[in-house]
Amino acid sequence: MTPRLTLAELQRIKQWHVDHRAQHPLEYHLWDAVLTVWLLGWTGWLPALVLDEAWALPLCPIAILSPALYVAWRARAHMMRRVRCDWLSGPGQGR
Repeated sequence: MTPRLTLAELQRIKQWHVDHRAQHPLEYHLWDAVLTVWLLGWTGWLPALVLDEAWALPLCPIAILSPALYVAWRARAHMMRRVRCDWLSGPGQGR
C-alpha cells in the first residue's frame, strides 16, 4: 500500500532537497518534477471533467499519488541498497 504523505512531510523532503541542491542536483530537479506532476493532478481533474476529456481523468489520481509513489519507490530502493536516500527520515521521523 502506498504511504500517505502530509504537507509537513512534503515540505521536509523539499527543504532537504533545497539544502542539498549543490550535492544532489538531479534529485533536486526530480523532486521538483514530482511536485509539478502532483500539482497538475490536483488542478487538472476539474478542467478534464468540464471539458469532457475522459482520457485525462485516470491520469489525475495517479498524478496526485506521485509523491507517495516516488517516496515508496525510493524507500524500497534504499532498503535494497541500490540508492542512498538521506531524506527518507528526518528529525523525529522513524522511517
